Amino acid sequence: MNRAGEVLPHDLLWGMGLSALADDAPAWVVDTLGLGHPVVVRRALAPCGQVAVGVRGTRREQRYATFMAHADIVRQVRPEQLTREVGQRDWPALRALAQVRPLLDALALSWGVSGSAGYELASGHAALHAHSDLDLIIRTPQPFDRLRARALLQALDRSACRIDVQLQVPAGALALREWAGGSRQVLLKGAQGARLVTEPWYRAEVLA
Repeated sequence: MNRAGEVLPHDLLWGMGLSALADDAPAWVVDTLGLGHPVVVRRALAPCGQVAVGVRGTRREQRYATFMAHADIVRQVRPEQLTREVGQRDWPALRALAQVRPLLDALALSWGVSGSAGYELASGHAALHAHSDLDLIIRTPQPFDRLRARALLQALDRSACRIDVQLQVPAGALALREWAGGSRQVLLKGAQGARLVTEPWYRAEVLA
């Protein structure tokens, strides 16, 4: 039964079957799906009725882009659903999550855990190691002031490990670290690719 609602980048989805894979899919992809691991929604255009997803392997270089039928989704976990999870292993990324939780809650914006930490917290499958970064998202439907971004970044950089935050804007996503920097233009990642923009929240520029 399909229990999924709107699907967004970084969501984790369960239910993709082996029959959906191309004949030349690597063996590790087949093994991963065979074990019931989730796939990660990626930011790309997809055919009607399908979702662009990525399969994660056990090694960093093992990433496989493919598509999943929306009708096959049996479970969906958003990054926002993982902010209160603590995990079963004592890695720096999970200690950092506990450290920054009050700070992020105080933003009064929706935020969540993505990347390796989100994958491990949602699935229970080992994805973190001692040198893993903590990947987070913050949903910013309205402009996020650069001064505020710099202050947030300074606070996050005092954590137990490096923290990488993506600001999710209406037309895509950009790195908090880049937005807090001094560059006039920043890289905005959208479903149709990446482009340099000066105002990521300004729809006319993004669509130009």
